[in-house]
Amino acid sequence: MPAAKRTSSPKGRKSAIGKMKAYATFDLYLADQSPKNRTLIRALRKFVQRAAPKLAESVKWGNGCWVKGKDPVAYVYSAPAYVQFGFFRGASLDDPRGLLEGDGQYVRHIKVRTAKDIDEKAFAALLRQAAQ
Repeated sequence: MPAAKRTSSPKGRKSAIGKMKAYATFDLYLADQSPKNRTLIRALRKFVQRAAPKLAESVKWGNGCWVKGKDPVAYVYSAPAYVQFGFFRGASLDDPRGLLEGDGQYVRHIKVRTAKDIDEKAFAALLRQAAQ
């Protein structure tokens, strides 16, 4: 997931990291997103409910997440031009289609710009691996 943005002081120095928004539920997180991203997040939510119905919805680090017990499995991050559908343990996932982006030690993501970008077969394979 992207790091929290820093704000600059009038003299150009970095100040404290901006505070992440806190949401009590996935629904509240969803309601606070742009209309376009709400549509994409709803589509991803339905996909996860079909592909991995045992995962629970949560909010972690200011983003919608799916967890297995206390362990985070996948997340959505709402950027201005797309939604990231990301996977914890992403660096260790087998991704033969090369869909995953990012170079974090643990997390990788797919940029979803339209509902048609959701490749259910490929996304489900990644989600199953992340949930193991």
